[in-house]
Amino acid sequence: MTVTIPERSGTAFLLMAGETLTVIDPRGEQVADLLAFSADDLDEVVSSGRTLDYAETIYLTTGHSLYSNRSRVLLEIVADTVGRHDFLLTPCSYDTFHHFYPDLPPHRGCFGNLAEALAPFGVVPDRIPVAFNCFMNVPVDGETGKLRVLPPISKAGDSISFRAAIDLVIGLTACSAPDSNGGTFKPIEYRIDPV
Repeated sequence: MTVTIPERSGTAFLLMAGETLTVIDPRGEQVADLLAFSADDLDEVVSSGRTLDYAETIYLTTGHSLYSNRSRVLLEIVADTVGRHDFLLTPCSYDTFHHFYPDLPPHRGCFGNLAEALAPFGVVPDRIPVAFNCFMNVPVDGETGKLRVLPPISKAGDSISFRAAIDLVIGLTACSAPDSNGGTFKPIEYRIDPV
């Protein structure tokens, strides 16, 4: 069954070891922030630093794994029709909107949406780390290191699939930041396939 996350919102759910989570961009050019916590110990959480260190690249795709802060594999990327995602930038928030979009009404962003969705699982806001930003397009200038946020290259129906290595609590959003999504806000879909 495919589930829809409405635009500018988020959800959280359990993903059991061996199950496959597929995140789908149904309309194209829409980012989805993804978090993963060990269901047995919320202090073990997906780590951008560990993952990028072990992968030796910032462009994660099929064949790469997402590691925890304890260097354990949480998720394996088993399929990817896009090949461009971000694991550098933190979830957008009220502060993001004040910083980058001072002329727009502030929004709680993915951080606020994740905090609300994950609260029933016992995740407090200060435990929310850098998310794996599915479909987010963040090129890095090779000379200066400057980051840019460009519209995603994902097209309608593109997807990325992750196989859970252990039982996980997953947080997932349809991102709320204008630059991340080419200036529009659209839903995200996901599907969980059994072992």
